[in-house]
Amino acid sequence: MLRRVVEFNGIRRLPFEQYRDHVQQHYDGPAGAVLTMASMISLHEPLIGHLIRGKKFDVSQRKSLLDVGSGAGQVLGHLLKEVDIDANFVAFDLSQKMLRRARLRVKDERPNFISGDLMQLPFADESFDCITCGWVIEHLPDPIPGLKEMGRVLAPGGSILIMTTEDTFAGAMTSRTWKCRTYNRKRFQEACVKAGLQLKAELWFSKIHRFFRMGGILVELTRDDIRAITEDETTSPNSDSTPDLATSR
Repeated sequence: MLRRVVEFNGIRRLPFEQYRDHVQQHYDGPAGAVLTMASMISLHEPLIGHLIRGKKFDVSQRKSLLDVGSGAGQVLGHLLKEVDIDANFVAFDLSQKMLRRARLRVKDERPNFISGDLMQLPFADESFDCITCGWVIEHLPDPIPGLKEMGRVLAPGGSILIMTTEDTFAGAMTSRTWKCRTYNRKRFQEACVKAGLQLKAELWFSKIHRFFRMGGILVELTRDDIRAITEDETTSPNSDSTPDLATSR
């Protein structure tokens, strides 16, 4: 009950476009300016580094990467240290000011910094073999459209790393600070499946985080191409299969 009182509910109360503008202004302002420090204090940034360096989420062989919600570069900086020097890299964020902060911080010429909306990614289908999305999807009232967009631009064999806020008391405090929602772990994973993505691994920052169920929801996802092909066949005019038979597995 207390968690529900603490949690920010503007995302459910406001029209989405108004909420999105509110979030952009929030991150353009002082909150965005202190995001780097906040990531260090919360240990999110060093823990992300440990996750990537330890190859719990392995990016070393990836050739085309998209970092959604690059923010102040707290995920971006670690990725750049681990990927091949010739890899193509896009840093993507709703806020142009946050991208400028990221550019100044990482001091690396490789990323292409692009501002835009996760709901309408300005990239062709199957453009990236690796996508990271850290603490962004909780800024959507419904995660499925954003998950579908990431699935659309993900190449076959590629992976998506999602980090998002869980519906714990600590998550509710985060929600209040950063004007976002929280997700129930099981329901979020169900949303991923509905978006045509498959859970490859449930990740944790450390054994302590896993034992105490801390640190939010971290999942590695892949495209569920078998499911997508099956669904396409059931909707095809030439298909002899019925939807019930095709989807019962």
